[in-house]
Order: sequence, then C-alpha cells, then structure tokens
Amino acid sequence: MADLPWDVKRVHPECYAPRRGADFALVEVPPIRYLAIDGHGNPNSAPAYAAALGALYPVAYTLKFTGRREHGRDAVVAPLEALWRADDPGAFVARDKSAWSWTVLIAQPDWVDEASVDAAVAAVRVKKRPDAPLAAALDGLRLERMHEGLSAQILHVGSYDDEAPTLARLHDEWMPERGLAFAGDHHEIYLGDPRRVAPEKLRTILRQPVRTA
Repeated sequence: MADLPWDVKRVHPECYAPRRGADFALVEVPPIRYLAIDGHGNPNSAPAYAAALGALYPVAYTLKFTGRREHGRDAVVAPLEALWRADDPGAFVARDKSAWSWTVLIAQPDWVDEASVDAAVAAVRVKKRPDAPLAAALDGLRLERMHEGLSAQILHVGSYDDEAPTLARLHDEWMPERGLAFAGDHHEIYLGDPRRVAPEKLRTILRQPVRTA
C-alpha cells in the first residue's frame, strides 16, 4: 500500500479535529512549520491581506507539486490559518478589525526547507508576473517553525463575526477560573471556505496559547 500523503489534520488530529459542541479543551501543540506572511488591517478590506492569500496559496501548491514530481513526496495542502494580535486584546471581542495585525499561515511537512520555499516563490513570480501588492507579499513570505505548546481551543461553527461571545467567555471566565494567562497570539484555523460555505456553517478552530498565571 502506497504511503498516504502528508496531511497536518491526520498527523496532529488532537490539534485539528476538536469535536463539534465540545467546550474549550487544553491541547499540547507540537512544533509545526508554516509558510507565513505578516500584515495589518481589516482582512475584509486591506489590500495587503488579499495579496498575502494570493501569494500563500500558489507557493503552497507549487511546493506540493514540486515535492511530488521531483522527490516522490506528496502532501495535502493544509487549511489556512492566521495569528491575530492587537495592542488591546479587547479589539477582538469588539471586532475592531482596523486595529488587528495578523500573520497568515499554511502548515508544511518537515521535508520543506528554505531552499525549496525560495524556489517555489521564484516559480510563482515567473508564472504570476505579480503586481506591486503581490510582489510585496512574496517578498515577505517566509518559512517559520512555531511551537505554541499548551493551548486552549474550541470549534466555532458560524460566522466569523459571531466569535465574540466565545472569545469573551474564554478571556473573562474560562482562563481566569483555571489560573491561566495569555502566552501567544490568538490563532484561528479555517476548516471551511467562506466562498463556498454559508456563514452559519463555517467551521473555525479558535486557539489561544496559555500559561499558568
């Protein structure tokens, strides 16, 4: 039987498959490699956010096809993820998106290295002939190893804008009751495509790295 393609959801099911309807749970997130691009502003309107996605996906698919063709290693392109940060964490509960900074991410198998990412970025530049925003996003794309460690997470089903009550409960009740404090950026993992799935059916993992207060 041929080896199955690498799939981050299968490799780390405890981090990518929380049960629907379950409450917050603590998970230990291992080190994972990501393609990453940083930016700032409302993801619904900031040109930099659209450009970041326009760079991230072509590079991820180029890595997939190059790995399969040249090295015999296949991988499922992982779901889009994003880290979100603001000077005031209340900006997330208030949904003040203009105050948000972000890092968009796509997880990568361990065999992807900086040289292969550089080659994939170069190939995308040739194929896409990028405009200025896309070129800037490609310039900022990097391979990053992230280790979040102990984290609280939950599966949210519904619109992104309906996350606020869940996040307020996490910040104001669940974490304080357990003596936990923030230990990293708010992290979201998007298991549904908003272009194809009704808002009320979107599935998003909400994750918050934590530490003992």
